[in-house]
Amino acid sequence: MTKKFKIGRFDLDIQLRDEALDPLNTPAKRMAANASIGIEPFDAYYSTRELREAVEGVHQGEPGAKKRLARILGTQCDDYQRCLYYQLAGRGIVQMLDVLCWLEEILAKRTIISADLFRAKTWPAIMVNPYVAAQPDGPLVSADPNFEEGPSWYLDPDLGGIIEE
Repeated sequence: MTKKFKIGRFDLDIQLRDEALDPLNTPAKRMAANASIGIEPFDAYYSTRELREAVEGVHQGEPGAKKRLARILGTQCDDYQRCLYYQLAGRGIVQMLDVLCWLEEILAKRTIISADLFRAKTWPAIMVNPYVAAQPDGPLVSADPNFEEGPSWYLDPDLGGIIEE
C-alpha cells in the first residue's frame, strides 16, 4: 500500500537560498541570489534577462545599447534591476556578465517550475516581496544615453586590462 505524505508547498526560492549561502560561490553571485529572493519568478527572470542583454549590448558596442541600459536604470519601477546592476558595477564587465548569465539560468528554471505549479493548481509557498513600493525610493541615475563607460568596462583584468591606482 502506497502512503502519501503531505509535504507542504514548494519554496520557489530554495535554490536562491542555497546559492546565497554556498561558500564556493563568489560574493557577487551570493549577493545576486540574495537580491532575487522573494521577487516574482517571471519578473525576476525577465528583468535579469533584459539587464544582461543591455549590459552585453553596451560591452559589444551595439547601437542603442547605451540608451537601453540608461532607460532600464532610470525607469520608474521597483529597484530590482538597479539593485542587480549596482551590486555588480565596477567589478569588471566579464564578472558582471558571468553573474548575470548565471543568475538568468537559475531564474529561468525557477520560472518553469512556477508555471508548472500554477498549471497544476499546486500553489507554491507564499513569497514575500522584498520591495515595499512599486516605484524607486530615492533619486534615480541619469537616463542620459551618452554616459561614459568607466574603467570596469575596458580595464577588466579578465580582458587583459591593467588597473593602476
